[in-house]
This record gives sequence, C-alpha cells and structure tokens, in this order.
Amino acid sequence: CSSDTILRAIKELTQENISYTSDQGKTYDFNTADKLNTLLINALVSTGELKEIEEYDVDFDHQFLETEKYDAKPTYKKFLGYRPGVYVIGDKIVYIENSDGNTNVRFHQADTHKRFFALLESQNIRVNRFRADCGSCSKEIVSEIEKHCKHFYIRANRCSSLYNDIFALRGWKTEEINGIQFELNSILVEKWEGKCYRLVIQRQRRNSGDLDLWEGEYTYRCILTNDYKSSTRDIVEFYNLRGGKERIFDDMNNGFGWSRLPKSFMAENTVFLLLTALIHNFYKTIMSRLDTKAFGLKKTSRIKAFVFRFISVPAKWIMTARQYVLNIYTENRAYAKPFKTEFG
Repeated sequence: CSSDTILRAIKELTQENISYTSDQGKTYDFNTADKLNTLLINALVSTGELKEIEEYDVDFDHQFLETEKYDAKPTYKKFLGYRPGVYVIGDKIVYIENSDGNTNVRFHQADTHKRFFALLESQNIRVNRFRADCGSCSKEIVSEIEKHCKHFYIRANRCSSLYNDIFALRGWKTEEINGIQFELNSILVEKWEGKCYRLVIQRQRRNSGDLDLWEGEYTYRCILTNDYKSSTRDIVEFYNLRGGKERIFDDMNNGFGWSRLPKSFMAENTVFLLLTALIHNFYKTIMSRLDTKAFGLKKTSRIKAFVFRFISVPAKWIMTARQYVLNIYTENRAYAKPFKTEFG
C-alpha cells in the first residue's frame, strides 16, 4: 500500500492523550495507546514468544527521541522530542507509553507501571525479575513494581545520608567482571521510612588518582533490590546485562524509523512507535526460526540486510494445477523450505 494509506491508517488508530497536572500547576501529556499495546502483547502470545503462566525478566527504560514536531517539548538532553517509556522482554518490545519530552522521568511513572502489569496479568503472564535505572528509584514507583514481580533490581541514586554507612563498610570482596576489577559489598538500608531493602554496592578505584569530594578515591554504584539470597556478583552481573538492551533501541532508531517520526503530533507518532515495534517483534520471531545461514544472514542481522538478502528477490504468482503458486526466480534452493507447498 502507499505511504498515504499508511499515514491515514495511523491517524485512524490514534488514541487521545491523557493530561496530568503537577503540583506546580504544569500540564504534561501521556499517550497510553491501550488497544495497540494490547495487540502487541496478543501478537507475542499468538506467536508463542510469550506463554501463559510462565515467568519473564522485564527491562524498563525511557528513550528520548529527538524530533521537531509540532507538539515536541524540550528535553533535559537539550533537544526537542518525546520521552516514551519502553518495556522489553528478551529482544521483544512488549509495551510502549509515550509522553512529553519535558516530563520528569518519575512523574506518574507508577501509573505507567500499573497499566503495564495489569495488561500482562490479564494474559496470565508473570514477571520474575524487573530491571530499571535510577529514574525508577522512588518510594511510590518501587512499591508499585514490588507488587507485581518476585525480585526487582533498580540502580539507586546517590544519597548523602548513606555515604557514612558505605565508607564504614568492611569485608569488601574483590571480583573481576568483564576484565575490570571491582570491590563488592551489600548492606540492608531503610531507604524510605518503613521500607528496608538490600543495597548492593560496587566500587572501582579511580585511575586518575584524583579524589572526589564525596566519594574519595573510589567511584561507587549501587543497586537496590529485594533479592536477599543471590550473591553480590550475581546481582551485579545480572543488572549489567541490561546494557545489552540498548542494541534494541539502536535497531529501532536506525532500522525501524524511530529517529524519523512521520506525523506532527505525539498521539499519532505513538501509533507509529507501536506499529514498528510490532513489525520488529515479528521480524525477530522470523529470524529465530529461519535458516539464516542459507540466506547469508545471521540471527542478529539488521532488517535492511534481511530485506536485501531475503525479500528483494523477483517473484510472480502463477497458475498451475488450478492453484496459484509463488514462483521465485533465484538459484538459492533455500527458498524451497519456507515457501514449500503440498505439490512442490
């Protein structure tokens, strides 16, 4: 179909924004796109990528998309754009909720989590472990996440009240992770009144030799969790796997058009984000089941390579034996398997 038809379909699928007002009286728009997010989950269930009753590890992150659309707002990264919150299971995108670029990452984030978990649970899909960055480290957000998963692992933001406890720690254990020497430890902290969690602390000696005003000769990073059994090394290594999800966003920006949004308003562009996420998920499913080597591809190949190697081949529907058959003009016999029919 033509690009005009696609753009018209995007407009028809648009859902109205939800507006929230802050304590300072400023209004921020969110777009939940409920029907398309439901479709995204249903498609993953239909293809067998998500299964009822099973438990999955979920990653959450905000992506700042640079664009100069009519309703784009200035972000803290010094450009105009939107700030969608994206949930990922494995290499599949499972939920997207868009918002104004100038929205604080914690503003009504708990409501976003509530909607996401309600959608998953309506399909009897459960969350085992949940990972997020320090933008999710607040009492309200953590309390909401804790209700819906077995364990969470959230990057803790710096807190001056904890520095004395951290500096007084003894029994640091030296571990080599990805070729880098770290010292690991953990303590129980009451980060918020009435809430006690485990704080896994990772420190690395500064190579420059310079001293930081607050942290001294080390750089400290902390992970807040309700996992009291796993070792500090296991928790740090599991959290570090979150960095691999950046490849998904790089792929969406460069291969699926997230860096070149087509419409003028956030609600319509949210539809585009979800439709391309749907295509991305189908693409990943196809690649996991296709004999990629036969087509000169890899499981991790970008969609542009897939189009060039697999799709950009001349073909024609022909009538034979009173049936239409797709006749593919190529010497590559690998096409015979995915397009095989009952009679040849």
